[in-house]
Amino acid sequence: MRLLQGDYSKESTYGAPVAMAQRWAEAGAKYLHIVDLDGARDGSSANLPLVKEIIQRVKLPVQLGGGIRSLAALEEVLEAGVSRALLGSAAFQDPQFLKDAVRRYPKHVAVSVDARDGLVATDGWTKTSSQDALAFVRNLEDLGVQAIVFTDIARDGMLAGPNLEGLRRINDAVELKVIAAGGVSSIKDLHALKSLGLYGAIIGKALYTGAIDLATALKEVE
Repeated sequence: MRLLQGDYSKESTYGAPVAMAQRWAEAGAKYLHIVDLDGARDGSSANLPLVKEIIQRVKLPVQLGGGIRSLAALEEVLEAGVSRALLGSAAFQDPQFLKDAVRRYPKHVAVSVDARDGLVATDGWTKTSSQDALAFVRNLEDLGVQAIVFTDIARDGMLAGPNLEGLRRINDAVELKVIAAGGVSSIKDLHALKSLGLYGAIIGKALYTGAIDLATALKEVE
């Protein structure tokens, strides 16, 4: 399933998750990015059994976000075989949880920084804070966070290209690993992101619509 700019009333479905994961693995994917949309909205890892099935069948490292808001929930997803857990709203709203998570699992925790008009968005993108996104990212680095996924919500699901200037500002300001998400719609976009020196990029809707062929993208950009 995909949302348009994080709007739960504007969703598109593309097939069974396990089958889709197998499809991308067969096309040469090295890493899977999964978001539990129910968890992001409701605050619990509602689809963890399905994630476990994907991990067992596909045998690729999985990055999972959505609903991970306590150490118990974090430990549960890591024990399920998730390679990297993405902390979203909780990283912003519960600093002590973030500190504890980073201290215990520094290599297996990343933070999802979702921004709308330069401000941090939370609760499955349904709320926008008054916190400047760049200032928040700098604070994450100070706390020892090693990687972030930065999403410009206005670009997500729009196939309009990523926010290159925003990503440049973030990447130039910190030393942590920056993964771009939102708006990637062509191999040209991937080349542009690579030129910024980013750690990685997440391709979502463009794969499902056929705008990007994964095998071709991997061959040209890697």
